[in-house]
Amino acid sequence: MKNPHSPEVYLQRTKFIPEDERGAYFRDQTAIIHSLAFRRLKHKTQVFFAPQNDHICTRIEHVLHVASIAKSICKALNMSGWDLDAEMAFAIGLGHDLGHAPFGHDGEWILNKILGGNGAFIHEINSYRIVEHIANNGKGLNLTYGVKDGIITHNGEKYEQYLVPNQVVNDLEAIKTRNSIPASLEGCIVRFSDKIAYLGRDIEDALTLKLIKSSDIPTEVERHLGNSNSNIISTLVDDIVKESIKENKIGFSDKIFETIKKLRDFNYQNIYLSSEKNSNADKAKNIIQKLFEYLFHLLLKNQYDFEKYSSSKLLINNEFGNYLEKMKEKYGETTLSEQIVADYVAGMTDFYAIDAFKQISFPNF
Repeated sequence: MKNPHSPEVYLQRTKFIPEDERGAYFRDQTAIIHSLAFRRLKHKTQVFFAPQNDHICTRIEHVLHVASIAKSICKALNMSGWDLDAEMAFAIGLGHDLGHAPFGHDGEWILNKILGGNGAFIHEINSYRIVEHIANNGKGLNLTYGVKDGIITHNGEKYEQYLVPNQVVNDLEAIKTRNSIPASLEGCIVRFSDKIAYLGRDIEDALTLKLIKSSDIPTEVERHLGNSNSNIISTLVDDIVKESIKENKIGFSDKIFETIKKLRDFNYQNIYLSSEKNSNADKAKNIIQKLFEYLFHLLLKNQYDFEKYSSSKLLINNEFGNYLEKMKEKYGETTLSEQIVADYVAGMTDFYAIDAFKQISFPNF
Protein backbone atom coordinates (compact mmCIF):
# COMPACT_ATOMS: atom_id res chain seq x y z
CA MET A 1 0.00 0.00 0.00
CA LYS A 2 1.21 3.50 -0.82
CA ASN A 3 0.49 7.00 0.44
CA PRO A 4 -2.19 9.04 -1.36
CA HIS A 5 0.16 11.93 -2.13
CA SER A 6 3.48 12.15 -3.94
CA PRO A 7 6.74 11.91 -1.96
CA GLU A 8 7.46 15.55 -2.85
CA VAL A 9 4.41 16.67 -0.84
CA TYR A 10 5.64 15.05 2.36
CA LEU A 11 9.24 16.24 1.84
CA GLN A 12 8.35 19.92 1.40
CA ARG A 13 9.73 22.37 3.97
CA THR A 14 8.54 25.90 4.81
CA LYS A 15 12.00 27.22 3.95
CA PHE A 16 13.99 25.50 1.24
CA ILE A 17 17.26 23.90 2.28
CA PRO A 18 19.37 21.51 0.20
CA GLU A 19 19.08 18.03 1.69
CA ASP A 20 22.23 16.16 2.71
CA GLU A 21 23.42 12.59 3.08
CA ARG A 22 21.31 12.02 6.20
CA GLY A 23 18.03 12.06 4.31
CA ALA A 24 15.18 14.48 5.03
CA TYR A 25 13.41 12.53 7.78
CA PHE A 26 16.56 11.56 9.65
CA ARG A 27 17.47 15.24 9.49
CA ASP A 28 14.11 16.03 11.07
CA GLN A 29 14.87 13.57 13.85
CA THR A 30 18.13 15.31 14.69
CA ALA A 31 16.46 18.73 14.62
CA ILE A 32 13.84 17.52 17.09
CA ILE A 33 16.34 15.78 19.39
CA HIS A 34 18.56 18.87 19.58
CA SER A 35 15.64 21.22 20.31
CA LEU A 36 15.13 22.65 23.79
CA ALA A 37 11.51 21.51 23.76
CA PHE A 38 12.60 17.88 23.34
CA ARG A 39 15.18 18.12 26.14
CA ARG A 40 12.53 19.41 28.53
CA LEU A 41 10.35 16.34 27.98
CA LYS A 42 12.55 14.38 30.39
CA HIS A 43 11.06 16.41 33.25
CA LYS A 44 7.45 16.51 32.06
CA THR A 45 4.68 14.30 33.37
CA GLN A 46 3.43 11.43 31.26
CA VAL A 47 0.70 10.33 33.70
CA PHE A 48 2.08 10.66 37.21
CA PHE A 49 2.78 14.08 38.74
CA ALA A 50 6.47 15.19 38.84
CA PRO A 51 7.76 11.65 39.31
CA GLN A 52 10.70 11.24 41.69
CA ASN A 53 10.91 7.51 40.94
CA ASP A 54 13.40 7.08 38.10
CA HIS A 55 11.50 4.05 36.82
CA ILE A 56 8.22 5.90 36.22
CA CYS A 57 7.58 6.92 32.62
CA THR A 58 8.20 10.56 31.74
CA ARG A 59 7.16 12.31 28.55
CA ILE A 60 10.55 11.81 26.89
CA GLU A 61 10.37 8.04 27.43
CA HIS A 62 6.87 8.02 26.01
CA VAL A 63 7.83 9.73 22.75
CA LEU A 64 10.75 7.31 22.35
CA HIS A 65 8.37 4.39 22.87
CA VAL A 66 5.94 5.78 20.29
CA ALA A 67 8.72 6.39 17.77
CA SER A 68 10.19 2.90 18.13
CA ILE A 69 6.78 1.19 17.93
CA ALA A 70 5.83 3.18 14.82
CA LYS A 71 9.14 2.36 13.14
CA SER A 72 8.70 -1.34 13.96
CA ILE A 73 5.23 -1.39 12.39
CA CYS A 74 6.49 0.34 9.25
CA LYS A 75 9.38 -2.10 8.85
CA ALA A 76 7.09 -5.10 9.33
CA LEU A 77 4.57 -3.84 6.76
CA ASN A 78 7.35 -3.07 4.28
CA MET A 79 8.39 -6.72 4.46
CA SER A 80 4.92 -7.50 3.07
CA GLY A 81 5.23 -5.12 0.13
CA TRP A 82 4.05 -1.83 1.60
CA ASP A 83 5.91 1.39 0.78
CA LEU A 84 6.42 3.19 4.09
CA ASP A 85 9.20 5.47 5.34
CA ALA A 86 10.17 4.23 8.79
CA GLU A 87 12.38 7.28 9.37
CA MET A 88 9.41 9.58 8.78
CA ALA A 89 7.31 7.64 11.30
CA PHE A 90 10.15 7.75 13.84
CA ALA A 91 10.48 11.52 13.43
CA ILE A 92 6.73 12.03 13.94
CA GLY A 93 6.88 9.91 17.08
CA LEU A 94 9.77 11.92 18.50
CA GLY A 95 8.00 15.23 17.91
CA HIS A 96 4.37 14.40 18.55
CA ASP A 97 4.25 15.57 22.19
CA LEU A 98 6.61 18.55 22.14
CA GLY A 99 3.65 20.82 22.90
CA HIS A 100 2.49 19.13 26.09
CA ALA A 101 2.15 21.41 29.09
CA PRO A 102 3.72 20.52 32.44
CA PHE A 103 1.77 17.96 34.48
CA GLY A 104 0.41 16.18 31.41
CA HIS A 105 -3.27 16.37 30.55
CA ASP A 106 -4.05 18.17 33.81
CA GLY A 107 -1.81 21.03 32.69
CA GLU A 108 -3.42 20.99 29.26
CA TRP A 109 -6.90 21.10 30.82
CA ILE A 110 -6.23 24.15 32.98
CA LEU A 111 -4.47 26.09 30.20
CA ASN A 112 -7.42 25.41 27.93
CA LYS A 113 -9.79 26.67 30.63
CA ILE A 114 -7.70 29.80 31.29
CA LEU A 115 -7.68 30.64 27.58
CA GLY A 116 -11.45 30.33 27.30
CA GLY A 117 -12.08 26.62 26.74
CA ASN A 118 -13.47 24.99 23.59
CA GLY A 119 -10.06 23.83 22.43
CA ALA A 120 -8.22 27.09 23.07
CA PHE A 121 -5.20 25.01 24.10
CA ILE A 122 -4.70 21.62 22.46
CA HIS A 123 -1.32 19.95 22.85
CA GLU A 124 -1.33 18.51 19.32
CA ILE A 125 -1.74 21.99 17.85
CA ASN A 126 0.77 23.42 20.30
CA SER A 127 3.27 20.76 19.25
CA TYR A 128 2.90 22.00 15.68
CA ARG A 129 3.24 25.63 16.80
CA ILE A 130 6.48 24.78 18.58
CA VAL A 131 8.16 23.09 15.61
CA GLU A 132 6.87 25.68 13.13
CA HIS A 133 6.75 28.99 15.04
CA ILE A 134 8.26 28.89 18.54
CA ALA A 135 11.37 26.70 18.69
CA ASN A 136 14.79 28.20 17.95
CA ASN A 137 13.78 31.65 19.24
CA GLY A 138 10.81 31.87 16.91
CA LYS A 139 12.49 30.51 13.78
CA GLY A 140 11.01 27.02 14.12
CA LEU A 141 12.69 23.73 13.21
CA ASN A 142 11.80 23.82 9.50
CA LEU A 143 10.62 20.21 9.48
CA THR A 144 9.17 18.43 6.48
CA TYR A 145 5.45 18.65 5.83
CA GLY A 146 4.94 14.93 6.42
CA VAL A 147 6.41 15.09 9.92
CA LYS A 148 4.50 18.24 10.87
CA ASP A 149 1.26 16.76 9.54
CA GLY A 150 1.75 13.62 11.64
CA ILE A 151 2.49 15.72 14.72
CA ILE A 152 -0.58 17.96 14.55
CA THR A 153 -2.99 15.09 13.75
CA HIS A 154 -1.70 12.41 16.15
CA ASN A 155 -4.69 12.60 18.54
CA GLY A 156 -3.82 9.87 21.03
CA GLU A 157 -7.11 10.16 22.89
CA LYS A 158 -9.41 9.12 20.05
CA TYR A 159 -9.89 5.40 19.52
CA GLU A 160 -10.57 4.28 15.94
CA GLN A 161 -10.43 0.68 14.81
CA TYR A 162 -9.13 1.65 11.37
CA LEU A 163 -7.56 4.66 9.71
CA VAL A 164 -6.84 5.60 6.13
CA PRO A 165 -4.90 8.78 5.29
CA ASN A 166 -6.71 11.95 4.32
CA GLN A 167 -6.96 12.03 0.52
CA VAL A 168 -6.71 15.83 0.68
CA VAL A 169 -3.47 17.49 1.79
CA ASN A 170 -4.09 19.04 5.21
CA ASP A 171 -3.70 22.81 5.57
CA LEU A 172 -1.75 22.70 8.82
CA GLU A 173 -2.15 26.39 9.68
CA ALA A 174 -5.92 26.01 9.41
CA ILE A 175 -6.19 23.07 11.84
CA LYS A 176 -7.73 24.24 15.13
CA THR A 177 -9.38 21.04 16.42
CA ARG A 178 -8.58 17.35 16.87
CA ASN A 179 -10.81 16.32 13.98
CA SER A 180 -8.18 16.10 11.23
CA ILE A 181 -6.87 12.77 9.93
CA PRO A 182 -3.17 12.36 9.04
CA ALA A 183 -2.36 12.78 5.37
CA SER A 184 0.08 9.86 5.43
CA LEU A 185 0.11 6.19 6.38
CA GLU A 186 3.07 6.93 8.64
CA GLY A 187 1.00 9.55 10.48
CA CYS A 188 -1.84 7.04 10.92
CA ILE A 189 0.62 4.49 12.30
CA VAL A 190 1.97 6.97 14.86
CA ARG A 191 -1.60 7.74 15.93
CA PHE A 192 -2.07 4.03 16.74
CA SER A 193 1.43 3.72 18.20
CA ASP A 194 0.67 6.47 20.71
CA LYS A 195 -2.06 4.31 22.25
CA ILE A 196 -0.01 1.13 22.04
CA ALA A 197 2.80 2.89 23.92
CA TYR A 198 0.80 4.26 26.83
CA LEU A 199 -1.87 1.65 27.55
CA GLY A 200 0.47 -1.03 28.85
CA ARG A 201 3.08 1.32 30.27
CA ASP A 202 0.50 3.14 32.38
CA ILE A 203 -0.47 -0.21 33.94
CA GLU A 204 3.19 -0.97 34.60
CA ASP A 205 3.68 2.38 36.35
CA ALA A 206 0.47 1.99 38.36
CA LEU A 207 1.68 -1.42 39.56
CA THR A 208 5.05 0.09 40.54
CA LEU A 209 3.29 2.83 42.52
CA LYS A 210 0.89 0.25 44.02
CA LEU A 211 -2.20 2.02 42.71
CA ILE A 212 -3.39 -1.35 41.37
CA LYS A 213 -2.52 -5.04 41.78
CA SER A 214 -1.92 -7.57 39.01
CA SER A 215 -5.08 -9.35 40.09
CA ASP A 216 -7.08 -6.18 39.31
CA ILE A 217 -6.36 -6.43 35.58
CA PRO A 218 -9.50 -7.72 33.82
CA THR A 219 -9.31 -11.41 32.88
CA GLU A 220 -10.23 -10.71 29.27
CA VAL A 221 -7.46 -8.14 28.94
CA GLU A 222 -4.91 -10.52 30.42
CA ARG A 223 -6.08 -13.40 28.20
CA HIS A 224 -6.06 -11.49 24.90
CA LEU A 225 -3.35 -8.85 25.43
CA GLY A 226 -1.20 -10.04 28.34
CA ASN A 227 -0.51 -8.64 31.80
CA SER A 228 2.77 -6.80 31.22
CA ASN A 229 3.76 -3.82 29.13
CA SER A 230 6.03 -5.87 26.87
CA ASN A 231 3.34 -8.49 26.26
CA ILE A 232 0.71 -5.86 25.50
CA ILE A 233 2.99 -4.03 23.05
CA SER A 234 3.99 -7.26 21.29
CA THR A 235 0.38 -8.39 20.98
CA LEU A 236 -0.87 -5.06 19.64
CA VAL A 237 1.98 -4.59 17.16
CA ASP A 238 1.54 -8.13 15.85
CA ASP A 239 -2.21 -7.63 15.48
CA ILE A 240 -2.00 -4.26 13.74
CA VAL A 241 0.53 -5.60 11.21
CA LYS A 242 -1.57 -8.68 10.37
CA GLU A 243 -4.86 -6.78 10.27
CA SER A 244 -3.45 -3.93 8.16
CA ILE A 245 -2.12 -6.41 5.59
CA LYS A 246 -5.46 -8.24 5.54
CA GLU A 247 -7.66 -5.11 5.22
CA ASN A 248 -5.22 -2.91 3.29
CA LYS A 249 -5.64 -0.11 5.85
CA ILE A 250 -4.14 0.58 9.26
CA GLY A 251 -6.13 -0.98 12.10
CA PHE A 252 -6.83 -3.63 14.71
CA SER A 253 -8.81 -6.86 14.48
CA ASP A 254 -12.30 -6.93 16.01
CA LYS A 255 -11.36 -8.99 19.10
CA ILE A 256 -8.23 -6.97 19.87
CA PHE A 257 -10.00 -3.64 19.37
CA GLU A 258 -12.78 -4.61 21.77
CA THR A 259 -10.17 -5.68 24.33
CA ILE A 260 -8.27 -2.41 23.88
CA LYS A 261 -11.42 -0.48 24.77
CA LYS A 262 -11.81 -2.60 27.91
CA LEU A 263 -8.20 -1.88 28.85
CA ARG A 264 -8.75 1.84 28.20
CA ASP A 265 -11.84 1.84 30.43
CA PHE A 266 -9.95 -0.03 33.16
CA ASN A 267 -7.10 2.50 33.05
CA TYR A 268 -9.50 5.43 33.29
CA GLN A 269 -11.39 4.01 36.25
CA ASN A 270 -8.39 2.74 38.19
CA ILE A 271 -5.52 5.02 37.18
CA TYR A 272 -6.41 8.28 35.44
CA LEU A 273 -9.42 9.01 37.67
CA SER A 274 -8.01 7.53 40.89
CA SER A 275 -8.23 9.59 44.08
CA GLU A 276 -4.43 9.83 44.33
CA LYS A 277 -4.13 11.01 40.75
CA ASN A 278 -6.92 13.59 41.22
CA SER A 279 -5.27 14.93 44.37
CA ASN A 280 -2.11 15.70 42.43
CA ALA A 281 -4.15 17.04 39.52
CA ASP A 282 -5.62 19.73 41.77
CA LYS A 283 -2.12 20.75 42.84
CA ALA A 284 -0.97 20.95 39.24
CA LYS A 285 -3.93 23.05 38.15
CA ASN A 286 -3.39 25.46 41.04
CA ILE A 287 0.30 25.87 40.17
CA ILE A 288 -0.38 26.62 36.51
CA GLN A 289 -3.29 28.95 37.32
CA LYS A 290 -1.15 31.02 39.70
CA LEU A 291 1.83 31.09 37.32
CA PHE A 292 -0.32 32.21 34.41
CA GLU A 293 -1.98 35.00 36.41
CA TYR A 294 1.37 36.21 37.76
CA LEU A 295 3.14 36.28 34.39
CA PHE A 296 0.14 37.75 32.61
CA HIS A 297 0.00 40.74 34.98
CA LEU A 298 3.80 41.05 34.82
CA LEU A 299 3.63 41.26 31.02
CA LEU A 300 0.82 43.82 31.07
CA LYS A 301 2.85 45.93 33.52
CA ASN A 302 6.29 45.72 31.87
CA GLN A 303 5.55 44.90 28.21
CA TYR A 304 8.94 44.70 26.42
CA ASP A 305 10.82 46.88 28.92
CA PHE A 306 13.47 44.23 29.60
CA GLU A 307 15.29 46.26 32.26
CA LYS A 308 12.26 45.91 34.53
CA TYR A 309 12.40 42.12 34.26
CA SER A 310 16.15 41.90 34.82
CA SER A 311 16.04 44.24 37.83
CA SER A 312 13.75 41.88 39.74
CA LYS A 313 15.11 39.70 42.52
CA LEU A 314 12.94 36.81 41.31
CA LEU A 315 14.62 34.46 38.87
CA ILE A 316 11.29 33.72 37.13
CA ASN A 317 10.96 37.42 36.23
CA ASN A 318 14.46 37.49 34.75
CA GLU A 319 13.93 34.29 32.76
CA PHE A 320 10.54 35.40 31.45
CA GLY A 321 12.10 38.70 30.37
CA ASN A 322 14.88 36.83 28.56
CA TYR A 323 12.28 34.75 26.76
CA LEU A 324 10.37 37.85 25.68
CA GLU A 325 13.55 39.51 24.43
CA LYS A 326 14.42 36.50 22.25
CA MET A 327 10.86 36.24 20.94
CA LYS A 328 10.10 39.96 20.50
CA GLU A 329 10.58 39.90 16.75
CA LYS A 330 8.37 36.83 16.43
CA TYR A 331 5.57 38.07 18.66
CA GLY A 332 5.70 41.70 17.54
CA GLU A 333 2.85 43.96 18.58
CA THR A 334 -0.04 41.78 17.43
CA THR A 335 0.29 38.59 19.52
CA LEU A 336 -2.14 38.50 22.43
CA SER A 337 -0.60 38.61 25.90
CA GLU A 338 -2.59 35.49 26.82
CA GLN A 339 -0.93 33.55 23.98
CA ILE A 340 2.56 34.70 24.94
CA VAL A 341 2.10 33.62 28.55
CA ALA A 342 0.49 30.34 27.52
CA ASP A 343 3.48 29.59 25.27
CA TYR A 344 5.89 30.21 28.13
CA VAL A 345 3.97 28.27 30.77
CA ALA A 346 3.31 25.35 28.42
CA GLY A 347 7.04 25.08 27.78
CA MET A 348 7.87 24.63 31.46
CA THR A 349 8.91 21.31 32.95
CA ASP A 350 7.09 20.04 36.04
CA PHE A 351 10.03 20.93 38.26
CA TYR A 352 10.56 24.39 36.80
CA ALA A 353 6.85 25.15 37.24
CA ILE A 354 7.01 24.03 40.87
CA ASP A 355 10.13 26.11 41.50
CA ALA A 356 8.63 29.19 39.83
CA PHE A 357 5.46 28.74 41.89
CA LYS A 358 7.55 28.68 45.07
CA GLN A 359 9.34 31.88 44.00
CA ILE A 360 6.15 33.88 43.53
CA SER A 361 4.40 32.34 46.56
CA PHE A 362 7.29 32.75 49.03
CA PRO A 363 9.48 35.51 47.55
CA ASN A 364 11.28 36.22 50.81
CA PHE A 365 11.68 32.63 51.95
